[in-house]
Amino acid sequence: MHEVTKIYESKHKLSWFRSEKRSVTAVKSLSLDIAAGEIVGLLGLNGAGKTTTIRMLSTLLEPTSGSIEVDGMSLHKNRQAIQQKVNMIAGGERMLYWRLTGRENLEYFGKLYGMNSPHIAREAGRLLEEVGLTQAADQPVEQYSKGMKQRLQIARGLINDPQYLFLDEPTLGLDAPIARQLRSTIRKLALDSGKGILLTSHYLQEVEELCDRVYVLNRGELLLCDKPERIVHQVAGSQTAHLEVTGWHESLRPKLLEHLRTFTQPAELMGVCATEKLELQNDGLQRISVKTPSADRIITELLPWTTEQGLSIKSFASEKPTLEDAIILLSEGRVS
Repeated sequence: MHEVTKIYESKHKLSWFRSEKRSVTAVKSLSLDIAAGEIVGLLGLNGAGKTTTIRMLSTLLEPTSGSIEVDGMSLHKNRQAIQQKVNMIAGGERMLYWRLTGRENLEYFGKLYGMNSPHIAREAGRLLEEVGLTQAADQPVEQYSKGMKQRLQIARGLINDPQYLFLDEPTLGLDAPIARQLRSTIRKLALDSGKGILLTSHYLQEVEELCDRVYVLNRGELLLCDKPERIVHQVAGSQTAHLEVTGWHESLRPKLLEHLRTFTQPAELMGVCATEKLELQNDGLQRISVKTPSADRIITELLPWTTEQGLSIKSFASEKPTLEDAIILLSEGRVS
């Protein structure tokens, strides 16, 4: 999609005889691309325009301006052909008919895509087996568990064998084992089947695990697009190395700072904070904490130094920011 904008317009009643038009820009001048075999994340706060973007890409909504192309075909001129190449899977329990069986749901949606009956029967059977619902294929969906319904959603989204799959909160409300299985399925669809996948999710660990690139939206506008780890580094910045030792005394502070400067660039050394902020604990432990772009490297350098100074190391760990930390900082308008 290129420079796509979506504006919703509504009438607001002022009195019995007067009303005014109001408009809300859900997506503003957004450009986005998805390659075959790539999993792309779409993140933002509620109201950022994620679902609107997915609905436009799925041909369910018409953009106000801008262009959408799929494999070189314009949505404006080739809507029907594009509909054969895309599909959408939503989280929760939407987009299924509960009174129909699992098999009947797939048959119904297959007919909407113009598939003939023998083809639908083959694909429905194959997909039901692939998502582990063969035994429940002829049960009404209202008897399915939440996990079974979501697996049927996946089968429904694949009934037309789309080249591009748009996933809107696919693991919403699922138990951890089912969500893990679904993530495995998503990864397989990209790696083994070469499908381009766009994923929105509130579970940011899921996005870090799956996505090759991430678009971050704020009020419909693009803030960032990069690999998840680069966004974390750019926005959340520093890591923290923690060492708990016994035998610490204040005369070691200048020696510690001098040692850190021997292998750390001035811009990289962000401070030794815990020796100033934490009191000696009752058990004699003192925590040394250093903020740095590379906590593991700092720990490696500090371990022999502490031994040389007669300190006894009780524990060490590195604390690294996550994509969730980065998104929170962006939402608050703060970057490190």
